[in-house]
Amino acid sequence: MATVTLFSRPGCHLCDDARVVLEEVRATHPFALEERDIEADDATFKAYLERIPVVVLDGTELYEFFVDPDDLRARLTRGVPE
Repeated sequence: MATVTLFSRPGCHLCDDARVVLEEVRATHPFALEERDIEADDATFKAYLERIPVVVLDGTELYEFFVDPDDLRARLTRGVPE
């Protein structure tokens, strides 16, 4: 099963929007969803502060600021993050 990681932080409305899209996609194309709070450590905070939300599929960064649901469905169907 694929793993999608959402890098976000509390109070981020774009992160909330991305989470909704991910849950909608997950309803028809199952994947494990992990959330990482960028405020958990300094290195992650510095790496993602100005880019969140960032969505990663099986270790490959796919999107920042938004999620393309059609593209994500296609990638999950193919089983390849590209």
